Amino acid sequence: MDVAMKIMNKAIELADPYKAVLKSVEVNEDVVICGKRFKANRVYVVGFGKAVCPMAKAIEDLMLDRIVDGVVVTKYGYSLPLRKIEVLEGGHPIPDENSLKSALKIVEIAKKVGEDDLLIVLISGGGSALFTLPEDGISLEDKIKTNELLLSCGAKIHEINAVRKHISKVKGGKFAKMVRGTTVSLIVSDVVGDNLEVIASGPTVKDPTTFEHAYRVLKLHDIWDKVPESVRRHIELGMKGLKEETLKKDLPNVHNFLIASNRIVCEGLERFCRSLGYNAHILTTTLEGEAKEVANALGSIIQEVCRFNRPFKKPCVLIAGGEMTVTLNSHGKGGPNQEFALSVTKKISGLNVVVLAFDSDGTDGPTDSAGGIVDGKTLEVLVERGIDVDECLKNHDSYNALKVANALIFTGPTRTNVNSFVIAIVPQDI
Repeated sequence: MDVAMKIMNKAIELADPYKAVLKSVEVNEDVVICGKRFKANRVYVVGFGKAVCPMAKAIEDLMLDRIVDGVVVTKYGYSLPLRKIEVLEGGHPIPDENSLKSALKIVEIAKKVGEDDLLIVLISGGGSALFTLPEDGISLEDKIKTNELLLSCGAKIHEINAVRKHISKVKGGKFAKMVRGTTVSLIVSDVVGDNLEVIASGPTVKDPTTFEHAYRVLKLHDIWDKVPESVRRHIELGMKGLKEETLKKDLPNVHNFLIASNRIVCEGLERFCRSLGYNAHILTTTLEGEAKEVANALGSIIQEVCRFNRPFKKPCVLIAGGEMTVTLNSHGKGGPNQEFALSVTKKISGLNVVVLAFDSDGTDGPTDSAGGIVDGKTLEVLVERGIDVDECLKNHDSYNALKVANALIFTGPTRTNVNSFVIAIVPQDI
């Protein structure tokens, strides 16, 4: 268990957004960002996401005297004190009134940026909910209802964002259209595959999806008739060409740079685990799927390693990164990583292995836990304490089951967000 926690802490360290900004930005007479030079006498800063405060602190530490104005919004409990940049908090994963007020302040600053000024936009996971400005005719309540339906129907993040973009004034590149000056976005990815148009719903990136895509997502997941009428009406008008589409071509004054991601962290973890003496292997950095099904698949690989020393030789660490989902049909307490951890106990029972699954932001689903850590004895402990694992999985009540086994992971706010990780540690047989 100690090695597992050491690896988890290393993952969070590798995902540090403050360090990622410092590595990406150099300030002298001009500002050099990811190797590209920008004139920057007057700098404005805006941002949104769970990792935005450390990112903003790095920008202040690099160029405090050049910052004219700035505001960032992060999740409740994730703020840090800054000197020139105002810090606001809002709702996540469900937006609230503060998300809306923050978006209005960010837009206000963006419109101040002159043609010779530089706007730095700091973007990280959670930005979709925290930077919320619905289209005319759609209330915040209607947007929240739509968001809740999307989050609970099992839709993938790119599907969710296709809808979000088309009922928002700022997503899908629409925010970039508002800025006259040079816009540079520094992006910490929380989406599988690092597609920039998906991260925080791509406020500064051209968007390949259309109103038709948004319609198909809602129909596919059987929630078209459940979303508010204002949302259906807006999308229907959009399909007829009567509402503004998202940005469809690159703008010459807009530059987007990816500075941290799940892939980068997995590669760093692989090197770290090898330094600990393990055969370390990245299984994937694009892990997706229903948490219980992923647990069955990865659990089978873990079984093969434990029992037959293949396809990887012990002692080894298996690393997977990505984002799992849970399709809710009841209302227990938990998240995808907790559900994975509970599910995998059935596959690893009796084996000499430790498995942990955790969200890098410290919050797995709508809970205070980052995920779960289990081993070959966890199932036995649960059964002895009267927990019916199958019933808990059926009710998506992984949190309360893992709590009984003291198998929940608590990190508190990590102020970063590069998706989730599954780590399996298989020691050498004694």
